Amino acid sequence: MKLKGCLTLFVLASLLPALAARIGAQSAQNTNGNVKLLRVPNNGLQPQAMMDERGVLHLIYFTGEPGGGDVYYVRRDAGRTEFIAPIRINSEPNTAVATGTIRGAHLAVGKNGRVHVAWNGPHKPGGHEAPMFYSRLNDARTSFEPQRNVMQFSGGLDGGGSVAADKSGNVYVVWHGKGDQKGEEHRRVWVARSTNEGKTFAREVAAWNEPTGACGCCGMRAFADKQGRVHLLYRAATESVNRDMYLLTSDNRGQVFSGMLLDKWKLNACPMSSAALSNGADGANGLLAAWETQGQVYFASLASKKSQSLSPIPATGGAGKRKHPVIAANSRGETMLVWTEGTGWKKGGSLAWQFYDSQGKPIGEKGEAPGIPVWSMAAVVAEKDGSFTIIY
Repeated sequence: MKLKGCLTLFVLASLLPALAARIGAQSAQNTNGNVKLLRVPNNGLQPQAMMDERGVLHLIYFTGEPGGGDVYYVRRDAGRTEFIAPIRINSEPNTAVATGTIRGAHLAVGKNGRVHVAWNGPHKPGGHEAPMFYSRLNDARTSFEPQRNVMQFSGGLDGGGSVAADKSGNVYVVWHGKGDQKGEEHRRVWVARSTNEGKTFAREVAAWNEPTGACGCCGMRAFADKQGRVHLLYRAATESVNRDMYLLTSDNRGQVFSGMLLDKWKLNACPMSSAALSNGADGANGLLAAWETQGQVYFASLASKKSQSLSPIPATGGAGKRKHPVIAANSRGETMLVWTEGTGWKKGGSLAWQFYDSQGKPIGEKGEAPGIPVWSMAAVVAEKDGSFTIIY
């Protein structure tokens, strides 16, 4: 009897870590009626999430060594509470990067709910250029197709790339890389475009001809709104000291972009910042943008493509070491802004969030929680019932 009891305890003890990990990854913590907190599955880093029109939550995350790890995809179907088993996205092991926080994978959901992912590859030994990788979920939705480098000639990849996809089958992989001269002030934003759901990509082209440069080690964001317009949010590097935020928008499927200055920041250094774009509360015409400036995070609502003025709203409280904002809006016109505090190079921090009404006024107190790991950030989605889920 003692032997049998010991064996039972041994089996239970061996199962507890896996069971605890699953519970921690799959279950949400209710903070109030509007916000749920959800840990990234498998202790992953750098979550990127999207909620599609069917109520399916798509999530990707990084695991492994920061200088060379893997990216995984999970999905929570509508009406379910648990994610499917993780699917590895990169077909070649250890070809994704987490170091620096801003070089991780980005996610887009396009035609018929197909998932598209783009990410920075690591620099290869001998100084070879880092590739801009892309993969998409296969037709059967069971695995990802072999990864491809969509960068054909531009080179100079440093800061993070991004991906956008629309409901018509257009896919855009974007990044900033070297221009025709050396220096950040000559860097360009490049766009590789597919018209067949990512089966093939045309040779990359410069998105805009204005000489803004691009902050070499900063991330950027691509997003296709409900009308099929494509938006690119990036940090400039004019004269190497003007780290201003620019929004580029295309009405003709990425063939021509127009630019808009969102915010100015004079800084003779790279802040290693990221930015976010999301559908706004007013449906077809709404666009939300979020970014960092001087230790504070801001968001703004762009009512339409013709908007040439905006009033950025800062996060609640004074400026500090606030980074990596993400944003989402629900069907009631309310907005959730999420960011990190205290994170830095090889340094984790804490999670923070603020709920805003349809007029951009804060509702309640700022939310806080510890536990942002090194090289990580958060993601946020609006649920069908109007609540928000923050994944960190």
